[in-house]
Amino acid sequence: MAAQFGRRVVKGAATTAVAAVAVAALSASQAPGVTDTPQGRQNANSQPPPDGKGSDSATGNSPYYTDLPPLNSPTPSPSASGNPSGTPGNAEAGIPATVLDAYKKAEASLGESKPGCRLPWQLLAAIGKVESGHARGGRVDANGTTTSQILGPVLNGVGFARITDTDGGAYDGDTTHDRAVGPMQFIPSTWEWSGRDGNGDGRKDPNNVYDAVLAAGHYLCRFGWDLSDSGDLRRAILSYNNSTDYLNTVLSWLEYYRKGTHEVPDGTGTLPSGRSDGNSGSGAGTGSGSGSGGSSTSPTPTPPASTPPSSQTPGGGGSSSPSPKPPTTPAPPSTTPPATPVTPTQTVDHLEDAGTGKLTATAGGTFTERIAARTETKAGKPVGKVRVRFTIVGGTDTTFTGGESVATIVTNGSGVATAPALEAGEKTGGFTVRATVVGRTVAGLDYAATVTARQADGLARTTDAALTCVPGGEFANQVEVKATYKGAAAAGVAATATLVKAADDATANDKGPYFKGADGSAVRTLAGLETGANGLLTLPKLYADDTAGTYLLRITTTGGATLTVELTVAAAAS
Repeated sequence: MAAQFGRRVVKGAATTAVAAVAVAALSASQAPGVTDTPQGRQNANSQPPPDGKGSDSATGNSPYYTDLPPLNSPTPSPSASGNPSGTPGNAEAGIPATVLDAYKKAEASLGESKPGCRLPWQLLAAIGKVESGHARGGRVDANGTTTSQILGPVLNGVGFARITDTDGGAYDGDTTHDRAVGPMQFIPSTWEWSGRDGNGDGRKDPNNVYDAVLAAGHYLCRFGWDLSDSGDLRRAILSYNNSTDYLNTVLSWLEYYRKGTHEVPDGTGTLPSGRSDGNSGSGAGTGSGSGSGGSSTSPTPTPPASTPPSSQTPGGGGSSSPSPKPPTTPAPPSTTPPATPVTPTQTVDHLEDAGTGKLTATAGGTFTERIAARTETKAGKPVGKVRVRFTIVGGTDTTFTGGESVATIVTNGSGVATAPALEAGEKTGGFTVRATVVGRTVAGLDYAATVTARQADGLARTTDAALTCVPGGEFANQVEVKATYKGAAAAGVAATATLVKAADDATANDKGPYFKGADGSAVRTLAGLETGANGLLTLPKLYADDTAGTYLLRITTTGGATLTVELTVAAAAS
């Protein structure tokens, strides 16, 4: 069961007296600065126990799932029939989508806040597997909260440590004793100081996989351990559950997940079957308890009393009532787990476009249209509270607002998820945005989008100065123009300048004014020009040959803006 943080469950304490002795030993072994009170362990700043032993576990091994990884490869391989789950054992290797997302997000968060810890998400996955079977196979809603509580056994001193209530039943529903709570199995007194808000909803909920996994990550990193070091890794795992068997089980899953894993739909992950205390661990569980160590124990049924013999019938007939039937043994309590509530995600049959328009934008601009997808049941009814993932694919530098290429949005009451606005990069051309349902295997929905080159619809000179030159001379003024698009300065717009033969003939002239090439040769077409940040474009200096006359310079841009400028080559006035 769990990260019984603060105090550990004492496995094998058969009577209240034995449990009391164990708890006394636990209190005596607390690290300096930790006060063990009826309210539980309150100080998160204690020193780490030597070699991971001591203060977090009095007697060692508390209940947890003992299933070991399958022998075959964790990487799924398609079967001949097209079954995406592939070869046997791949379902066991898979991790439910939302839970896997929580592990990876916690790794990223700890990578920023505690980079020296070097926490791998695979370690969180290994512990999550051993503690709760990845939240009972991913039975969580769109926000990552378990659809029913995962509770450990009542810590009442009967078979386990005795920990009196520390939370007024707020987390575990028990106002007399504590119980471990959630997919990472925190006891309430420890959650009070170690809890985290992992999904940004403003709450710290041990039943939420994002919150619980992030809290577990901080717990494993709390003593400055470097988890890339085998010694510190061992200490961190033992601090979670001080048992060599537990350590070895977690390490087995850690190595397995390091070889690869894959996402499976929420609610379809496999449930563990073995538990360290010998109880069945396959139940789906409800609020009454069935975490890794929390299968509820039903009281032993009492056989009904025997029916006493009837007295002889009045009248002295001498006949007596038939002999009473022997007591019947009641049927053992059912081991069938209660039905797990169906999550909204599990009812989704397909995705539909929710009225998305044409997706186009110029380079560097914002797409005015936003992508919207709707989740629907087989009957076409919308499904709310479902996570939809939008992923940008293809050769593009376009991103969602904020610079991300992936965005996950929860559908509203109408079943619609609207992606953040797309921000076009500089790379032009087409790309695709794919919408998929997180935690559910249904066909994705593809949206085609296009980024066009920056453009201008207007060009104008910035001055009215005449452009004149004597034959064989140099024009005194350079040509400067400003490009605009819909009235605003158009930056980064491609342009071409050509000295044309005539207004109706765009062929480059072979005489008259010219630009100079790098080698000093006459150049009458300049391609690859680009407007600056304020839409301005200043052309190189112009020169004239010996032919007098009036000439035309034509400037064109992407988007169709055109400007024709008149140039005069004449002898100087006498």
